[in-house]
Amino acid sequence: MRWRRLGVKHVLFPSSSSSLVTGVITLLGIAAVAGCTSAPATTGTGTTTSVNTRGPITIGTSLSLTGNFSTDGVAFKRGYELWVADVNAHGGVGGRQVKLTILDDGSSPDQVVANYQKLLGVDHVDMAFGPFSSVLTGPASEVAGRFGMALIEGAGGAPSVFDSPTNQADHNVFDVSLPIADEMDPLVSWIASLPSGQRPRSAAYPTVQDPFGEAPVQRAQALLQNVGVNTLYSQVFPETDSMLTTQADQVAQSGAQLVVLGSTDVPTVAAFMREFERMHYRPKLFIAAAGPDQGTAFSGAVGLSNANGMMVPNGWYPGYANADSGRVVAEYVRKYGGPADGVNADVAEAYSVGEVAAQAIVATGGTDNAKIISYLHSGVRLTSVQGPVQFDPLGENGAAAGFIFQWQSSSFNQVLPVNEAGSVPIIAAKPDWAH
Repeated sequence: MRWRRLGVKHVLFPSSSSSLVTGVITLLGIAAVAGCTSAPATTGTGTTTSVNTRGPITIGTSLSLTGNFSTDGVAFKRGYELWVADVNAHGGVGGRQVKLTILDDGSSPDQVVANYQKLLGVDHVDMAFGPFSSVLTGPASEVAGRFGMALIEGAGGAPSVFDSPTNQADHNVFDVSLPIADEMDPLVSWIASLPSGQRPRSAAYPTVQDPFGEAPVQRAQALLQNVGVNTLYSQVFPETDSMLTTQADQVAQSGAQLVVLGSTDVPTVAAFMREFERMHYRPKLFIAAAGPDQGTAFSGAVGLSNANGMMVPNGWYPGYANADSGRVVAEYVRKYGGPADGVNADVAEAYSVGEVAAQAIVATGGTDNAKIISYLHSGVRLTSVQGPVQFDPLGENGAAAGFIFQWQSSSFNQVLPVNEAGSVPIIAAKPDWAH
């Protein structure tokens, strides 16, 4: 049976952050029952449970520690490693220590295939965690499907990943994060709610050739056109230095009041910002699909003053009202330093992958991937530092909360949805560039 993608998902206005907090206080399901038992161990929440004493759970992943996605890949590595350190410090998952193997794919689809073939076919790891980016998650899921393995991931949310023939056949991909196509919806809803005279009259939609950037921008364009925002520029282009400069110039020349940039990383956003400044062009509103959410990696690249007013969608930020999230942020700062609001969102996405895997392992009594795939498709509601996780038939997280964030006075703040707990007033006009 081929699953069909249905209209607008129910992620525009999550019910309440307080309900999320209630659901995520418990620590990861660590050190809970899984199979045969022999010795008591703490769960990390003050209770004790019997656990098994079998060998370690081996987990394999491929990450972009070099190449175009290296900023994100390194952040993902830290998120995975924080989770492993936490569960192992509390007795492991189901009483078994976790051993993580990370291979560098150099941001290459060919290398990601080779890496997962080694991890699954040669190393015979028990579980597979996903790479960074939809471009790499698609090929990775094909390898996992051939081996009958679940691929639990946090940064491969483009529709192309879930609509692929492999996932349609195997249903083995599970993304713990907000579905990419829906990420811009809170901004669209806010613009639509404004009196017609206050809405941006025109928009530009520059997008790199990547499913991560294309999906949310194309959806936003269609929805904004429906509320009367005129499209002055819309182009998908290769992510090369010369093309970034050319497209940024064309956007500046259009004079669009709103820019919705389909970016995948910090360098792309920084290149557009530099060229806009050179052209003395300042859009009223500027949102990028990715980049501004990467904490000090972004603010350090563009400067704190220029960061002000920049917006980005995501399902998490360091100030998220979630007790589990606050604990992870504090752990990250203790280990790596820097301010709490500089923690990259990739860290939370990676950590959430581990949390969901732990809950599935505990619930199914081990690492039988067929049982884990069935369990994750059962409609069960799980918890993570990013909030609730509940997979639809395609493996997307239909329970994920969607937010828009904005840099304001050198800090990173939640601004949309307007009535959501934690949101502060949006800066409705981007400040001028710092010279």
